[in-house]
Amino acid sequence: MKMLVTGGAGFIGSNFIRQILKKYPNDQVVNFDKLTYAGNLENLKDVEDNERYSFVKGDICDFDALRQVAEGVDAIVHFAAESHVDRSIHSSEEFLETNIKGTQRVIDVVRNLKISRLVHVSTDEVYGDVEFPEKSTEKNGIFPSSPYSAAKAASDMLVLGAIRTHDVPACITRGSNNYGPFQFPEKIIPLFITNAMEDKKLPLYDGGGQIRDWLFVEDHCSGIDAVLRQGKVGEIYNIGAEQSPEVANKELTAMILELTGKDNSLIEPVSGLRPGHDQRYAIDSSKIKSLGWKTSVSLEEGLKRTVDWYKDNRDWWERVKSGEYKEYYKKHYRK
Repeated sequence: MKMLVTGGAGFIGSNFIRQILKKYPNDQVVNFDKLTYAGNLENLKDVEDNERYSFVKGDICDFDALRQVAEGVDAIVHFAAESHVDRSIHSSEEFLETNIKGTQRVIDVVRNLKISRLVHVSTDEVYGDVEFPEKSTEKNGIFPSSPYSAAKAASDMLVLGAIRTHDVPACITRGSNNYGPFQFPEKIIPLFITNAMEDKKLPLYDGGGQIRDWLFVEDHCSGIDAVLRQGKVGEIYNIGAEQSPEVANKELTAMILELTGKDNSLIEPVSGLRPGHDQRYAIDSSKIKSLGWKTSVSLEEGLKRTVDWYKDNRDWWERVKSGEYKEYYKKHYRK
């Protein structure tokens, strides 16, 4: 299979590409990425010389560029998106542009070139806040709470509309909160790990009572791959770890502090809830399990592996935090 991966220089996309190249010796991957602030080609440094991998810099909102790079591919796996709630609150324009307009351009290219498969990678945040003990299924309505999740919800609707109106051969995945190697240090787990390693404060909002379902990125990628190869056209698939018991942010913080050898003195309590943030996410992943998928990494194991990775790759995240990682593209991909 030859596939185009949009946003492949980001956290989840780069892990997906690495997994595909390792698992399928005959697959080819074209990575199409605009390299906005979270796109980092150093994430794929270990595969950049692989003859089955290529990178093209470009914007998914540019139909002609996207169409050109998609010529001859069998499938598109669409990761490219702006994805941070806080940033979407401060400035929503790029979220509307990339997540909504960009997704429509991907759909247009799939139709124009008659590409046989599109997997649109979405998020469980489109479901909004979920009361305990309920879990969101693929049949639930969507109630986004932030400009980010609203833009992702809109992109989901565009894909569903294209499936019904134009018979676009697409599936949608909705993953829960990811963590693991190469995650940009703005999300809670890499932020808290790297701050702890630097003896900086860990800002914990509203007592840390918020609940998320924590999915190790490799498990998420294997779920997306299962949908790519086995998913039914027109269907939505939730991909979650479904921790039991559930883990609140204060418990997650305690686990990170223990793994980094730090104590509670680094916790900086922040009163009140962050705007646009929900109290609890929880999804039912029964549907994708019917494809034979299941998680393979527990939260305890995944956090240990993640902390160990950040300890072993301090140069990577220090370059990310300083902005120096952007120089890698200039040195290696000037043409």
